[in-house]
Amino acid sequence: MTSPAAEGLLARVAEFERRVAAVVGARRDVDTNADDPFRGLYLSDEAVDALLAGRREPLPGAPDPGGARDGDDRLAGTAARAGLTPLDVDLLMVALAPDVDSRFEQFYGYLNDDVTRRRATIGLAMRLCGLPEAAVAGRARLDAAAPLCASALLSVDETDRPFLSRTLRVPDRVVAFLLGDDRPDPMLAELVEATGDAGERDGTEVDPAAAERFAAALSAGVRLVHMRQRPGSGTRELAGAAATRAGYEVLVVNAGRLAAEQDTAAACRAVLREVLLRGAAIVLGPLDAAGEQHPPVRQLRHPAVPLLCYGPGTWDPQWSDDPPMHVDTVPLMPTARARVWRASLNGNLAPGADPLAATAHFVLDPGQIQRAARAAALYALADGGPVDADHLRAGARTQNASGLQRLARRIEPAVTWTDLVLPDHVLQLLQELSARAQFRDRVLDEWRMRPGGGRGRGVAGLFAGDSGTGKTMSAEVIAGALGMDLYTVNLASVVSKYIGETEKNLERIFAEAAGTNGVLLFDEADAIFGKRSEVKDAHDRYANIESAYLLQRMETFDGIALLATNLRANLDEAFTRRLDVLVDFPLPEAPLRVRLWDRCLAPGLPRAGDIDLEFLANQFELAGGHIRSASVTAAYLAAHDDRPVAMLDLVGAVAREYRKLGRLCLPSEFGEYLALVGDIASAPG
Repeated sequence: MTSPAAEGLLARVAEFERRVAAVVGARRDVDTNADDPFRGLYLSDEAVDALLAGRREPLPGAPDPGGARDGDDRLAGTAARAGLTPLDVDLLMVALAPDVDSRFEQFYGYLNDDVTRRRATIGLAMRLCGLPEAAVAGRARLDAAAPLCASALLSVDETDRPFLSRTLRVPDRVVAFLLGDDRPDPMLAELVEATGDAGERDGTEVDPAAAERFAAALSAGVRLVHMRQRPGSGTRELAGAAATRAGYEVLVVNAGRLAAEQDTAAACRAVLREVLLRGAAIVLGPLDAAGEQHPPVRQLRHPAVPLLCYGPGTWDPQWSDDPPMHVDTVPLMPTARARVWRASLNGNLAPGADPLAATAHFVLDPGQIQRAARAAALYALADGGPVDADHLRAGARTQNASGLQRLARRIEPAVTWTDLVLPDHVLQLLQELSARAQFRDRVLDEWRMRPGGGRGRGVAGLFAGDSGTGKTMSAEVIAGALGMDLYTVNLASVVSKYIGETEKNLERIFAEAAGTNGVLLFDEADAIFGKRSEVKDAHDRYANIESAYLLQRMETFDGIALLATNLRANLDEAFTRRLDVLVDFPLPEAPLRVRLWDRCLAPGLPRAGDIDLEFLANQFELAGGHIRSASVTAAYLAAHDDRPVAMLDLVGAVAREYRKLGRLCLPSEFGEYLALVGDIASAPG
């Protein structure tokens, strides 16, 4: 059973068959070697004489090359969108016939006078369309810039042959579409992320007023739009919704994958062909993902095809000669994101689980939310229950791009607030920092407490204190409380001796972090956030430029950034004004050191009865990191002897820690346990 589209195309082919039959009959009437079994494999003397005596005129029965044709809606619609003339349609039908009816292979072999040439040549096609072979008007319709070839609806093969002997071929996708196959081109499987009514899957995903405005612009003839994307704005969905409301299907094309194709030009032709066949619009982006080269905007431009580009950066005039309509999109409100969560989870939520409360601080666009919801459902399925807050956050984390991991080390938080042993005032500041990240949408957007001057929506904090006082662990706790990953910036991958390279590396980090729902930690921050100094030579000048850049970039950052330093005095004072919370981590007092020793000696660790935590806390002024290191060393010593951890192990581990710190093991500190230390304590520091 054939589709209506196929019936219409076959009717056209049947009409064309009658034309070919007339041509074959006329040819047979004057053919002196019609019964030769080797016809087409050689040229007889009579055939050569006929060639010398005849002219290559249009074949009998050919139509008027300028006449209009009636056809099925698919072919007529494609012809109208691609700007094809009636002659173009005839040429397309000549080339198409063997792909729809195999008898035309024999017909063309006979008319080509070569049984091996089973497709129409340019010369034969022109004559079948009522044109002489030398007609410039016909030849011009088959060059690379003509609509048929430029739209990839027809290809001219065997280009090493003379022009008239080159064969014409219609791509399989064109034939399939004209026969009624609506499946997208398999060649585009890796490039096209969505088709059909993209952006209209859920009415909560886009702003209806904005979608209507952009749809009106497309209906009025706007064919190039650039939408500057902000994290969480749903730009792709908005572009798709606008195109759908304007009456177009949508092809969402990944710009990065398209630019990475080995033959980008061929891939662009395939995309353009698909949208011309379907009457679709192209949503292309994110443009910044296309790498160092310009994205292929020029190659996708066509007067009949709306091209909606999106990306986080600004439009580069070199991408196209035509200026686009510029649009700045805004992030979805938290309540709208929560509605998308609920719609995507389809009621599979645990009682009391609130997507708004669990993920309000995650900046996700609608497409990311839908993918995160599917991931959360898989986590819940593995746990054998409905989706809860932990599953929601775990699903949200799956949408983090991997680009930041090439520039920073990812740490999955494994500690909580209960694991922190810090003074109360320090804990309060840390909780305030966490609250700023969690409720910034309410304060900055709903309550409109946004500062001016182009400041971003980011949260920045400074952790200052001696080594081992808990700065990195606190950053991990905050990330864990927010359900995010912690990304520690590797200074070796940032700082460069070449002028300007450090700023470029930092820009890459900030740009990647802006689209990642994570906490960014600059450890040893004084190395790159140092004080500006008086300019005495070129080195000072460029060092000051680096610091000035950081000052500006921190203000426009939309993510969560934490700076940790052992040398707060080395930081430029201008940074402190741009910080939301400044936390000083003091060395722990004796009561806190007791808790630290007890916490570091894990519950599963076997302890001997002679352990005196009060003595360890009162005698040894160590930070939490050093206590942790000493506890681990003691555990290894005990494991080696296959016995519980004893006081001997702990005191010996402290002595080893003293040696690493360059401190002397004094009798006044070790007291009665000095003898247990033995050679370790007496060894030179």
